[in-house]
Amino acid sequence: MNNQPCQEQFILLGFSDRRRLEQILFVFVLVFYLVTLVGNIVIILVSHLDPSLHIPMYFFLPNLSFLDLCFTTSSIPQLLFNLGGPDKTISYTGCAVQIFLFLGLGGTECVLLAVMAYDRFTEICKPLHYSIIMHSQLCCTLVSVPWGIGLFNSLVTSLVTMKLPLCGRCRVKHFLCEMPALIKIACVDTVAVESTVFILSVIIVLVPLSLILISYSYIALAVLRIKSASGRRRPFNTCGSHLTVVSLFYGNIIYMYMQPGNNSFQDHQGKFLTLFYNLVTPMLNPVIYTPRNKDVKGALKRFVFRK
Repeated sequence: MNNQPCQEQFILLGFSDRRRLEQILFVFVLVFYLVTLVGNIVIILVSHLDPSLHIPMYFFLPNLSFLDLCFTTSSIPQLLFNLGGPDKTISYTGCAVQIFLFLGLGGTECVLLAVMAYDRFTEICKPLHYSIIMHSQLCCTLVSVPWGIGLFNSLVTSLVTMKLPLCGRCRVKHFLCEMPALIKIACVDTVAVESTVFILSVIIVLVPLSLILISYSYIALAVLRIKSASGRRRPFNTCGSHLTVVSLFYGNIIYMYMQPGNNSFQDHQGKFLTLFYNLVTPMLNPVIYTPRNKDVKGALKRFVFRK
C-alpha cells in the first residue's frame, strides 16, 4: 500500500496501442502547437505595441493568449516526446508539476472567460460609465483573481490526487498526468477525493459559466433595444468571438467530465477531447478573435506592414 515503485516515474500509455496513429498524431500535434505559439505570441505583441488597443476592452485578450500559451505548453511538449519514440515515461516530479499546471491553468481560464463576459456586459449595458468602471486598477484585480482561484484549486486537487496510494500501478491510460486518469489507478476507495474534486469543479466550472450566461442575458436584452441594424452589428461582433471561445472551451470540458460510465470507448474518446481543448481551442482563439474584430484586424495589419 505505497507509491514506492512510482516514486521515480509513470508510464503514459496515451495512444501507444495504435502505432500508426501515433505517427500521424505527432505531425498533427506539432503543426497545431507551432500555430498556437505563433498566433498567441502575435496577439500579445500586437496588443502591447499598438496604442489603439491600450483600452480596458483589449486588456484581457493578451492575458487570455498568454494563458493559452502556458496551458498548451504544460502538456504538449511531453506528448510530442512520447509520440516521437518508444519512451512513454514521465518522472514523478514531472507528473506532479504537469497535473498542477494543467489544473491551475485550466481553472484560471474558466474564471478569466467569466471576467471577459463581465467586461462585455459593462461595455454594452453601461457604455457611458464603461471607462470609469473598468479603470486600470480594477482590470488588474480582475486578472489577478482568476489566477488566484485557479492556483488554489490546483494546489488542493493536485495534492489530494498525488497523495493517493497506487500500490505500484504506474501505467496511466492517458497522454498526460490527468487527475481522473490518476484517480482510476488508485488502490483505495476514492469517494472522498472524488467528492472534494466535484465540489471544486462546480465552483471552478459551473459558477463562472452561470455568470457568463447571466451577463449575456443582459447583453441580449440591451442589444434588442437597439433599433438600427448597424448599431446591433458591433455588439454581436464583439460578443460573438467571446461566445465562440466559451462554447468550445466549456463545451468540451462539460461533455468530457459529465459523461456517465467509464468504459474503454469513453476512455479513448476522452483522450481526443482532452487533446482538443488542450491544443485546438488555444490555437483557434487568435483565429476567432482576429477576423471578427475590426480593431484587432487593423492593429494586426499595421503591425505586419510596419515589419
